[in-house]
Amino acid sequence: MAATERHVLMPARARLAAVTAMAPWLARGNRLADATPGFIPALSSYFRTEGDLPVAALIRQLVAGDARGHQWLCADPAWVQPEVNGARLLACGDELGLTAGEADALRGDLVEAFAAHGFAFEMADASHWQLRLPAFAELPHFVGPDGARGADLFDHLPAGAEGRRWRAVLGEVQIVLHNHPVNLRRRERGAVPVNSVWFWGAGTLPEGLESGLTHAFADDLLVWALGARADVHVDGLQAWPGTASAFELLDLSAQDEQVITSRWWPRLEEDLLAGRTRRLRLHFAGGERWQLSRGQRLRFWRGRG
Repeated sequence: MAATERHVLMPARARLAAVTAMAPWLARGNRLADATPGFIPALSSYFRTEGDLPVAALIRQLVAGDARGHQWLCADPAWVQPEVNGARLLACGDELGLTAGEADALRGDLVEAFAAHGFAFEMADASHWQLRLPAFAELPHFVGPDGARGADLFDHLPAGAEGRRWRAVLGEVQIVLHNHPVNLRRRERGAVPVNSVWFWGAGTLPEGLESGLTHAFADDLLVWALGARADVHVDGLQAWPGTASAFELLDLSAQDEQVITSRWWPRLEEDLLAGRTRRLRLHFAGGERWQLSRGQRLRFWRGRG
C-alpha cells in the first residue's frame, strides 16, 4: 500500500515545550495558513456538513440510536469558578473526570430540574449529557466550550429574550448541583465540583457526513460518532498505528506532553523518516498548522522553531 497521508490533532503548542524533538521539524517544515482554533473547528475540516456540527445529536445517535426526529442540545457537566464580578468556565465534559457512579447519582435531580422547563434530560455517558427538544424548537446561538473556557461566563451566554430563558434554566441547575452530595464528596477528596452545565452543540441528526478519511484513531466519543455517520473506520488510540491506510486522522489533542514525547512523537517521526508516512500534517489546538515530509529534514539552513 502507498504511504499514509497522516493528519494529527495536537494540543496547544504552549503545552508541548517538552517535545523538543519536534522543534527542528517545525522549523524546516511548511507552515500552513492558520485555521480556526479549537477541537470542533478542526473536526469540521475532516467531517463536512451544512452549518455547525450537531454534536449532541451525533453523540446521541451513536450511543442510543434514537436521535432522529428531535433536536438535541449538549448540556455537558461543567466546573464554573465564581469571581467577584462574574464567573469563569474552567472545565467541561471529560476534563472533570466524573465517574459513572457520580453521574448516576446526579441524574435524578437533573431530570427533575430540566423537566420543570419541559426538557427531557439524557446522559450518553458520564461526560456527555443532552437535552431532547422538539425538532422545530428555535434556539439561540450557544458557544462551544473551546470558545468559552477560561473566559467570563456571562460574555458567552446567549443574549436577548430567548437567551434570558436559558440563563434562568442554567441558574436553577447550578443551584441543584451546588450542594449536591456528589459535589460534597468530590470536594472532600480534592476534586473540582460539577457545579454547572454547558449548553452547546445544538442540531438535528444529519442524513450523512462527507469525509475523505479512510481511518481515524481517537478516544473521544465525538470522533466515533462522526466516523459512524461518515462511514469512516474508527479505532481507539491503543490500536494505533494498526494497518496502513491512505488518509488517516490521529487525535492526540487531549494527550499529555510527556506521553507525546515518549510514545507518540518517536513513532510519528520514525514513520516519516522511513517513508511510511508521505505527509504529516500537525493541527494544533490554537489553529496553527504545519505540513511535514521526509525531504524537509535536509533544510539545515532553517533555524530551530
